Amino acid sequence: MVKAKIAVNGYGTIGKRVADAVRAQEDMEVIGISKTKPNYEAAVANQLGYDIYAPAENIEAFEKAGIPLAGTIQEMIGKADLVVDGTPGGIGGKNKPLYEKAGVKAIWQGGESHQLAGFSFNAVSNYDKALGRDFVRVVSCNTTGLCRVISPIDKELGINKVRITIARRAVDPNDIKKGPVNAIVLHPVTLPSHHGPDVKSVLPNINITSAALIVPTTLMHLHTVNMEVNTDCTAEDIKKIFGSQSRIRFVGQGITSTAEIIEVARDIGRPRNDMWENCIWPESITVNEKELYFFQAIHQESIVVPENVDAIRAMMELESEGAKSIEKTNKAIGL
Repeated sequence: MVKAKIAVNGYGTIGKRVADAVRAQEDMEVIGISKTKPNYEAAVANQLGYDIYAPAENIEAFEKAGIPLAGTIQEMIGKADLVVDGTPGGIGGKNKPLYEKAGVKAIWQGGESHQLAGFSFNAVSNYDKALGRDFVRVVSCNTTGLCRVISPIDKELGINKVRITIARRAVDPNDIKKGPVNAIVLHPVTLPSHHGPDVKSVLPNINITSAALIVPTTLMHLHTVNMEVNTDCTAEDIKKIFGSQSRIRFVGQGITSTAEIIEVARDIGRPRNDMWENCIWPESITVNEKELYFFQAIHQESIVVPENVDAIRAMMELESEGAKSIEKTNKAIGL
């Protein structure tokens, strides 16, 4: 089997997880990852056997740190069929000319604008529209989680409107430079938040409004979801729809917090304590006169990882059907 050659430009929170997920697939391989500085993540990447590439001006710093390099970032891009850009939001857009010059396909993350790629992706929502594309943006963690629940409900019942309130984690667990530590911050003060419009970049026909606030935790986001559907249904109907989705997990057995969900991830041996699925409390699912309510938790560090793999498979036309790609990705990473 000829495998798609994938470069991961940026080996941070998302990039290192995508690299491991790509490495697990049978139809693609990681030809290299990039780091700008010889920090602990670069050292770990070397221990894991990844070929590391860096900016030409930083090669000496890697040599002094004893971390071997395979070449420059430009050389890595030249060897790839597709680049997954995992650089911080706002930086990835500056890399587009590099990818265009090298003639390689590219995926950006949700921190970049929809206009950069011209197409925003979610596997259960629009896989078929990503087939063969050169540039794709995998939407953010919150938008991914929302698309995963909105798409199947809209398909089965039809949706009139969606209203979301998001309690956002403040920072990722390894980020020691940001807060808040002792505050709840409106994000933004004006309404709506960017999450609703971002969902519309994938599902343009959905009437959705969102509000968000930042809370002093690092573990997960929490969504309060309200949908007005077009078809009479019960809570059991909603549970059946969600239960048919492989990337939705029901959490129960006394779990009432995001901390306990992460503990479950630890207990079942997930790499980096990752929870790739939307985590929905089934007892929170309530339906009243075609209005649906529920809570879901979103693990911001990992939920977009399988989506990146599916986007690769669609863009490289390794699999024409979204359901089959999702099945392949899930099986390979152990979801």
